[in-house]
Amino acid sequence: MAIYALGKFEPKIHPDAFVHPDATVIGNVEIGSESSIWPQAVLRGDIGKIIIGARTSIQDGSVIHCTAAHPTIVGNECVVGHLAHLESCTIEDLALVGTGSIVLHRSIVRTGALVGAGAVVPNDMEVPSGAMALGVPAKIRPDSVVDGVIAMIVAAYVENGKRFLAELRRLD
Repeated sequence: MAIYALGKFEPKIHPDAFVHPDATVIGNVEIGSESSIWPQAVLRGDIGKIIIGARTSIQDGSVIHCTAAHPTIVGNECVVGHLAHLESCTIEDLALVGTGSIVLHRSIVRTGALVGAGAVVPNDMEVPSGAMALGVPAKIRPDSVVDGVIAMIVAAYVENGKRFLAELRRLD
């Protein structure tokens, strides 16, 4: 897998996290227990810090970056969908960021919130707990997330990460 130190910063990856061999993790990045980083995901902690909590899935093609002034923090039991882009934002525990969405500087996606596929959460926006952020730019739909749906998706990705840790092998 492509894991790189940058100067004094080396990624800290929990031993039971799954990082796909085709993912890229650079510099000041922490990845928690039972998390999964899928093919072509890029986590580049070059000028700031990236923290991925426990039991969190960063799916295929996602790009996670930060600025020197603001880290990118993804909490525990989160799902970041395919081709998402996170930049200097905070995703709290049990939140879901949908496929192809963008969450920008200083934005906060609160616990139990959901960013819909293709949505753009602009700088400094807060997505409240239980709300959905939909559209470009995102508009808030309060109290729209069905209880338990994010936890169900999290559990499926934790199990899939364990399966890949145990069974993935490259065939040349």
